[in-house]
Amino acid sequence: MERIYLDHACTSFPKPEAVPRAMVNYIENSGVNMNRGCYSEAYDVEEKVYETRELLCELFHGEDVKNVVFTKNITESLNVLLKGFLKPGDHLLVSSMEHNAMMRPLTQLAKQGVTFSRIPCEPDGSLCVEKMEALLQPNTRMVAMLHASNVCGTVMPIAKVGEFCKKHGLTFLLDTAQSAGILPINMEEMHIDAVAFTGHKSLLGPQGIGGFVIREHLIEKIEPLLSGGTGSISHTEEIPEFMPDRFEAGTMNIPGILGLREGLLFIKQTGRECIAGKERALTERFLQGIKGIDRVQIIGKDTMDNRVGVVSIIIEGMDPADVADRLDREFQIMVRVGLHCSPSAHKTLQTYPTGTVRFSFGYFNTEEDVDAAIAAIARIAREETAWN
Repeated sequence: MERIYLDHACTSFPKPEAVPRAMVNYIENSGVNMNRGCYSEAYDVEEKVYETRELLCELFHGEDVKNVVFTKNITESLNVLLKGFLKPGDHLLVSSMEHNAMMRPLTQLAKQGVTFSRIPCEPDGSLCVEKMEALLQPNTRMVAMLHASNVCGTVMPIAKVGEFCKKHGLTFLLDTAQSAGILPINMEEMHIDAVAFTGHKSLLGPQGIGGFVIREHLIEKIEPLLSGGTGSISHTEEIPEFMPDRFEAGTMNIPGILGLREGLLFIKQTGRECIAGKERALTERFLQGIKGIDRVQIIGKDTMDNRVGVVSIIIEGMDPADVADRLDREFQIMVRVGLHCSPSAHKTLQTYPTGTVRFSFGYFNTEEDVDAAIAAIARIAREETAWN
């Protein structure tokens, strides 16, 4: 029996064939750094890295390609943006559905005098936009939140939040870990000031590469978290003021960037809408298939209204870890179990501290994969009922 991978919210797999091919080709046949060598191979790498910035700027409708910055991952991106922008005495708003990539930096900053308020969410993860106004304080400077939940797939009303931020003169930071490459993101139209992204999920690239895109007015307001060699203005020991060098210190993950480039090209050539449409169809098939199974509870929305392809469930009377273990051992189905690094979200969804079993679907999954997962859940739930 072939193994079925349903953990795309953690990392997408498999990747488009061009992704590993580009990375291996670089390591075997080039291997040079950018911004350091005055020879054709280095210039070729620089051009491909620049093309990757262009693809990301186009995807997010950023202001300027130079404002696309590469980091190791979205966690580093959020740390750079939050710790570089917020100062002691500042206040910000976050949703109650946030991942620890957002909450742990904020918990650190809270020890330095930064405060935050959680915007309440409904038990299905939906943001209570109408409650944001009452949470504002005279020192509120930012709203920071995820675009889509990594626990239950619920999508936040980003356009409305952006309008709120514009009205009140607040900086809007968006975590796109579960949405980039799937949902439309327009920084200008949605009034988003900074977008943090990771390469290894729906952007179909490898692990170890991420970044952020910021608007021009934010550049001088964010103090760089890291500093070091950039290959530019080497005569000075000061951090460069120009982009993207202001935030990119040290040797970059060029194999990761080249792999990400191929993932982005695949999305552009295939069509974001096409990819999203297939994931939606698979997710809807899964939701419809498990709705009638006795003792199975869908956490969050049980329809495709404002959601991505992430579905969490519990089977009444069973530990989620036991369910996931049986899915793996008996049915060769790979899923995520537990709290998914999002305790705040699970408290909102009322699944804390036991967590859930999470299924997440990708473009390379099939209807047969979904049907096998439905059948496995039905069998586990039925057998557990018989034992009890």
